[in-house]
Amino acid sequence: MKPWIKAFRLRTLPLSFSNILLGSALAFSHSHGYFIPLFFSWSILALTLITTLLLQILSNLANDYGDAKKGADNENRIGPERAVQSGAISLNAMKNAIIIFSVLSLICGIALLYFSFDGQLNWLFVGFLLLGIAAIAAAIKYTVGKGAYGYSGLGDLFVFIFLELSA
Repeated sequence: MKPWIKAFRLRTLPLSFSNILLGSALAFSHSHGYFIPLFFSWSILALTLITTLLLQILSNLANDYGDAKKGADNENRIGPERAVQSGAISLNAMKNAIIIFSVLSLICGIALLYFSFDGQLNWLFVGFLLLGIAAIAAAIKYTVGKGAYGYSGLGDLFVFIFLELSA
């Protein structure tokens, strides 16, 4: 279990949570002084944090897998040793974990949308669903597959798109 916890890179989570917590604090502050905030929901906050957690872990696992597969993580790597690089987790096990976290991210994201839109399926729901699917794809495509954008200097742009603009 220890190699998996290390592969999740828990130290990266505060950055992903910061936008969620800031946006939630703004929603809470717009409660106009009522005891029941009009623009805030604890359940939506919880689902948003869980979805963000799953996406961040997915991104970290995919990065570990992609860098190992492409040879970027090798014996000359500077920085922390990665799970696949060190042999603590096999490529196949990491690939399976990526699939599991992709599915969990999608399920949690759909639950978040369901509660956010009070169960109503409309074009905005579908738009956010497509954005969520794009976030899952972007988390994987950063270093996995042909044309992985993380190797062409586009990583910061995608972080801006999915972390800053979606907040």
